[in-house]
Amino acid sequence: MRGRRPEWAFIASHGGEWYEFKESWFEPYALGEYISALSNAAALTGRECGYLIWGVSDTTHEVVGTSFTWRRDVRGEPLEHWLARQLSPSVAFAFDEGKLDSARVVVLSVPAVKGVPTSIAGVRYQRVGSSKVNLAKHPEREAQLFRRLFIGPPTIENTESSDQELSFTRLFTYYAGRVIELRHATFAKNLGLLTRDGTYNLLAQLLSDNGRMPVRVSLFRGADKTSPMYSVREFGSTCLLLSLDKVLEYGEVLNVPQADERDRVVERKEIPLFDAEAYHEAVINAFVHNAWVGGNAPMISVFSDRIEILSRGMLAPGQSMEGFFLGESVPVNRALSDLFLQLHISERSGRGVLRIIKAYGRDCYEFRENSIVVTIPFRRIDVISDHEVRGKVGGKLNLTQQRVLSEIRDNPNMTHKQLMAALGLGRTAIQNAVSHLRKNGYIEHVGSDKTGWWRVL
Repeated sequence: MRGRRPEWAFIASHGGEWYEFKESWFEPYALGEYISALSNAAALTGRECGYLIWGVSDTTHEVVGTSFTWRRDVRGEPLEHWLARQLSPSVAFAFDEGKLDSARVVVLSVPAVKGVPTSIAGVRYQRVGSSKVNLAKHPEREAQLFRRLFIGPPTIENTESSDQELSFTRLFTYYAGRVIELRHATFAKNLGLLTRDGTYNLLAQLLSDNGRMPVRVSLFRGADKTSPMYSVREFGSTCLLLSLDKVLEYGEVLNVPQADERDRVVERKEIPLFDAEAYHEAVINAFVHNAWVGGNAPMISVFSDRIEILSRGMLAPGQSMEGFFLGESVPVNRALSDLFLQLHISERSGRGVLRIIKAYGRDCYEFRENSIVVTIPFRRIDVISDHEVRGKVGGKLNLTQQRVLSEIRDNPNMTHKQLMAALGLGRTAIQNAVSHLRKNGYIEHVGSDKTGWWRVL
């Protein structure tokens, strides 16, 4: 903890079943119960360690400092030795102390149990929410813990697909497009699509023709989710590789080029709304590191000033926060990461995170309790005046035409029906306004009637 901000400090404010906060509390036997509970909880939640932290308020999670010291005796025996004798099996817990926000804190790190649950005086404890409970009184939790200890954490490889009648036509076509041959007799084994029992796993379901986990892109009018929603585009319920391609392509639609008329001499300069490479890397990372076993896909929300790309779950076991920001690549879903590597979708070099940080800094990452969010802000150039616009394109805009142009500028995928709903106008008024904008060079339609989009000129 000395010399740098400790890893737990980045996420301690969110709490969780593998954390406990105290100010200066001390009860020797209850402390042993917490070690048992945190060790078991860390294993059940897939964490390397659980933590008991003194100097942080249990109610507000604010750093308040502590007077607690572990350098004391219990019945004539050093506290650490006394605790070690009470616990079974042996747990390599460790105390540390230092300064956080100029306040003294003490951290007890408790490694996740291996093999059998940790007990004190023969009693196994577990965390349920923020409570410490006797594990024997929660048989479902006890069964989950034993399964985790014997089989390992649930992954897309060891979790059986709910559907065993899967087809893979699109997967074969995708590989063929990359000039890679898949053999029907061996592809499932070679790509890691089978459990130990030989049944299709969750990865197989994700790559099948009916993946059943659609990826949604939601567009909001304002800067938060309380604002009206333009639309929800759904990509998926098909092979995950196709869903990924569609989401990446949709980023090109969202990244509307802006005409920069400032200081123009001969050619006008087009400025993208956001960094396309950062978006590309953030989406791929969200797919490959998402906790698909939870039954949820990544979620992408587009606001008036930014895009938020959310992936479920936390960092991979063995990945530190410091290593993450240094570009050390530790995949959450190794089989899926291997497949992306084989198809040259990603490099697994860690450069993706570094590219995102280079574009937007570390602050674009937010680590929540059960998810990671990357925020990609929009860079809007100064809006030129209506007088300047009229000097470059024909026709003066009335109020309805201005409102339609504003809506299309904010959301290039607006349909006539959506414009009617957003502006409270009839079909004829919308059609006339759009026709005027197209005729006079304000906008043009790119692509087909069903899947195309508007480009503001």
